[in-house]
Amino acid sequence: MLRWAIVAAVAVLAALGIAAAFTQPPKLLSILDGAVGGGRGTRQMGDGIAFGTHGQRLDVWRPAVRADDPRPVVVFFYGGGWVKGTRDAYAFAARAYASQGFVVIVPDYRKVPGVRFPAFVQDGAQAVRWTRDHIAEYGGDPTRIALAGHSAGSHTVAMLALDPRFLRAEGVDPGIVKAGVGLSGPYDFYPFTGRAVEAMKGADPLATQPIAFARAGVAPLLLVTSSNDTVVRPKNARNLAIELRRVGAPVEYRNYTGLTHEDVAMALSKPFRGKAPILTDSVAFLNRAMPAPRR
Repeated sequence: MLRWAIVAAVAVLAALGIAAAFTQPPKLLSILDGAVGGGRGTRQMGDGIAFGTHGQRLDVWRPAVRADDPRPVVVFFYGGGWVKGTRDAYAFAARAYASQGFVVIVPDYRKVPGVRFPAFVQDGAQAVRWTRDHIAEYGGDPTRIALAGHSAGSHTVAMLALDPRFLRAEGVDPGIVKAGVGLSGPYDFYPFTGRAVEAMKGADPLATQPIAFARAGVAPLLLVTSSNDTVVRPKNARNLAIELRRVGAPVEYRNYTGLTHEDVAMALSKPFRGKAPILTDSVAFLNRAMPAPRR
């Protein structure tokens, strides 16, 4: 059934001449995810909502059925090496968490070469500020906000969770972040190689490394990596987890055997959820970190 859904989706795309979907694998994955029911039970409540001071836009997803009580919130930052990616291409990730009861924000952010570090982290902080101010309008609970991201997006998650200056600069109490999920993120990646060379150009190297800001008193983090990740080496998550434990900060670490860098993100989608329990495990972590308030 999945095979024929994929074939049908590709045929439709080809007939419509949507070349962009084939040059953006996450966008194609989102289309396939929708074709096999990945969006069942979810609704997109906001498309291209303006936020921040640089023309940024974000999308809002939530469960289709509105709950009596406000729902927990996930702000999801996508990857792409700080140079590519769009919020709509990651609808599969938004739908995944929305299907599990979360209101989900997927913000765009400025990219290299137009900007360098710390612009994309500052954009992330502005997305959190918007979430604090507006998420109640979409049925979300502003007292239960978590951050999640993949690859470069996980770098933003870790920087916002560990370095309080970014949120404070936007007038946001850093304590608003109740949990963070980092999927295949770079946290201890100096000396720079690959895309990081350009993305971090001109910055103090120490200021770009989440591991440098490990401290007690931060929100619990789930750091996910995979044994076959050759894009962001597993040492990043492992080293940050070790350092967080050393300073007494709450952290969980998971290394999924046999998965590549891309597999970790793909496993959030319905077509490839059988690769690994990334969604199940991260949702369980978020629910532990942000339990529903007692009534």
